[in-house]
Parts: sequence; C-alpha cells; structure tokens
Amino acid sequence: MSDHSADSRPVNLSTTGLPSTVLPPADAAQRHELLQAIGAPDDVRHARVSEVVASYPRYLEAWATLGDLGRNPIERYAAYRVGYHRGLDALRANGWRGSGYVRWSEPTNRGFLRALRGLGQMAALIGEVDEAERIALFMAQLDPAGIPESGD
Repeated sequence: MSDHSADSRPVNLSTTGLPSTVLPPADAAQRHELLQAIGAPDDVRHARVSEVVASYPRYLEAWATLGDLGRNPIERYAAYRVGYHRGLDALRANGWRGSGYVRWSEPTNRGFLRALRGLGQMAALIGEVDEAERIALFMAQLDPAGIPESGD
C-alpha cells in the first residue's frame, strides 16, 4: 500500500552531528541604547539598563546585563531567569527543538548563554544546588567547547 501521508516523508539524516542554532542579531537601536545605559554613571546604570529591558523585553543581552547589575543575589537570579526563559522562546522561534548546539562562538547567542550561566551561578549561591547542577549539564550540552565563567 502506497501512502503519501506525513509519516511517509523522507527523513534527512545529518552526517555532521547535532544542528547548531544561531539567534538573529538585535536591532542596532537596541544595541545602541544598551551600550549607552551600560556607559551611564554608576548611580544610574541599573535604572538605565532596566529602562532598556522595559523597552525591549525580548532583548536577551539586556536581561543578562540587568542580571549582572542586580543589587542582590535574588534580584540577579530573577533577571537571569527571565532572560533564560525569553531565550528559550527565541531559540524555539529560530528552529531549536530542545537539542542541538547553541554555541558561545556565535556572538548573537551570548545574551541567552550569559543569562543561563548567571542563573546557574545565582542558583548555586542561594543554595539551589540541583538547579545549578542541571544548568551546568545543560550548558555543556549546548556548547561542549565551553562557556566562559565570566566576561564575553
């Protein structure tokens, strides 16, 4: 019996391993506003980055930066967690299906990966050991070459 339904379509197998997902770059205006906020004086930097996040809530680099600037571990944890979840949404919208690489070597992936790294660090700091361990494993799966401990 010949069946041309969806389940009889050919499956394309890759000989190169898992696919890599690369997030698209942020809009130039968003990047500019974040750079301006980061360059603001210390006493207003957090507020300025918060304004960028409020203006562009899907801008992952802004969420990661807000996490970096958090005033305490819980505030940092919360910002990183939002950046991580927004990042999962962005990855799925760009073809990621829960497996495959999201490499640090791609600069446009770094907002998500910074948020994930920060979330793991804050989870460990506040005693969420199981979560920190899951995140460390997830990061190793996303980029076996490694994600720097800090910095870009």
